[in-house]
Amino acid sequence: MDAPSAKSKFKEFCCDIDGIILDISGVIHVSGEGDGLAIPGSIEAVCRLKASGVAVRFCTNSTETTREKLVNKLNRVGFNLLPEEVFPPAPAVCQVLKERGLRPHLLIRPALSPDFANVDQNSPNCVVLGDAAEELSYDNMNKAFQVLINMKEPILISMGVGKYYLEMDGLKLDCGPYMKALEYACDTQAEIVGKPSKPFFDAVLKDMKVAPERALMIGDDVVSDVGGGQACGMRGVLVRTGKYRWAFVLPLLQKTDII
Repeated sequence: MDAPSAKSKFKEFCCDIDGIILDISGVIHVSGEGDGLAIPGSIEAVCRLKASGVAVRFCTNSTETTREKLVNKLNRVGFNLLPEEVFPPAPAVCQVLKERGLRPHLLIRPALSPDFANVDQNSPNCVVLGDAAEELSYDNMNKAFQVLINMKEPILISMGVGKYYLEMDGLKLDCGPYMKALEYACDTQAEIVGKPSKPFFDAVLKDMKVAPERALMIGDDVVSDVGGGQACGMRGVLVRTGKYRWAFVLPLLQKTDII
């Protein structure tokens, strides 16, 4: 008898799945000049998933712009997504800030600022960090450091913990290394709002009305996507697109359900 094909194995692996969460950057889309590019085959794959009857959501740590503008950009390159299907960290951070009475010093891209328009930013008592690209200058990092170091108990909120991500012109440093620098300088530990934090994934699962054991997380980051999903009880699939690099993945292969 012939050995089962990779396609049949994957079909069996997914036979009892009711919900699928997809990362965006490096999985279905690559950012860059203009609206960026859809990864080849991703538009058709998303259409098939949505037509299959399973719940589909998109979970991203991208903080380059607001959710509405991100969805508009993705739709301009050929997708057909709704804002309520896309879960970035900024709205979740705003909720945390309001619930805890926190006033942030923001280290984010200007295009994301509208998401924080209704949040009190006077006399900051915490720092919120995102993948702020050119905004992560020495001067801006030092201002964030000064806010934190003058607090009795520094509160640093990071919208993700990634090492790097892929854009059209190559790999770019994510917010994780900058988060680690502030942690080290201020002798504190950041709170993560975004992947791989369990509350972030739990909110997406709740929205889908799907139990974690019947959900699948698909991403290009073995730690934030696959590892974060598995820690919540989901199965994890690592794709070989985006920032996937064999040398980085090799030590963690045993933690991945399927590649």
